[in-house]
Amino acid sequence: MKIAVSSCLLGAKVRFDAGHKHEHFITDELGKYAKFVPFCPEHLAFGTPRPSVRLVQEENGLIVQSNKDGSDLSSALSLACDSELDVLKAERLCGIIFKSKSPSCGLGSAKSYLNNGFAEGKSNGLFAELCQQHFPLLPMEEEGRLNDPWLRENFVMQLFAYEDFEQFKASSPQMKELVVFHRNYKFMLQSKDEKAYRLLGNIVGNHEGLSISETLSRYELIFKSAIARKSSIAKTRNVLEHMAGFLKNALSPVEKAMLHEQIGDFAAKIIPLISPLGTLQMFAQKYEVSYLLGQKFLSPYPKVLALRSDIKSGK
Repeated sequence: MKIAVSSCLLGAKVRFDAGHKHEHFITDELGKYAKFVPFCPEHLAFGTPRPSVRLVQEENGLIVQSNKDGSDLSSALSLACDSELDVLKAERLCGIIFKSKSPSCGLGSAKSYLNNGFAEGKSNGLFAELCQQHFPLLPMEEEGRLNDPWLRENFVMQLFAYEDFEQFKASSPQMKELVVFHRNYKFMLQSKDEKAYRLLGNIVGNHEGLSISETLSRYELIFKSAIARKSSIAKTRNVLEHMAGFLKNALSPVEKAMLHEQIGDFAAKIIPLISPLGTLQMFAQKYEVSYLLGQKFLSPYPKVLALRSDIKSGK
């Protein structure tokens, strides 16, 4: 997969002070499974090193102002943002990771100021705003929020589900393949948005007799919107109980009690999600429950990322 990433997060010395903000999770962990498309509109517009800039709220909207002399740099940065956007449009991206708090790349974290110098609030940086407008369904996050285990796990799950759908779509699937795809994403979708899962089920049912291309287009919009939503401990517990139901006739009383105890301990934040999931997978293999073994929720991304091993990965 390809992920666009703020260049400084990849270790490039392109910040205003000629420094970087290398994020090793991105390069060392995600880098095993992704190629990166770097971007930095501020470096493109003003070079490195350079005076820092800030967003200023004026009557007609935000402008970009030099912290050195107060000059309006909006036009130059806007041109650079357009140029970087053209680069990203040419790539088959599966996500974007922005630099937090940046006037160009902050995703809801860029400070904006009033003309009197007082802080006005927070907003998107110019380039982040442009990307949201042009890639409304693309997974996006900023590196600061990825320090939260819950947000990190949800974002990585979204990345791999997005890429999986893109590969599925490129395979020119028929309706029967879409049925299987939807079935395999049942529990992941339910862990995020039960209503969306049911809407997708109606689309797959295709009671209107639509063509596969139209059906897939309708499915894509809701699927990509659903995987962008955050899971919760309560939703995940319901999913785990539902999955356990597929084993109820196979498990011994002792096995059943152990599994439900683990699910309860997960909900109480005593053990991480990986524990009941590992037990579910073991029992599904032992009793050959193929329906469960095909579920993406069990392995939504490479297990070596170990994102479900942290108790704090659930909220």
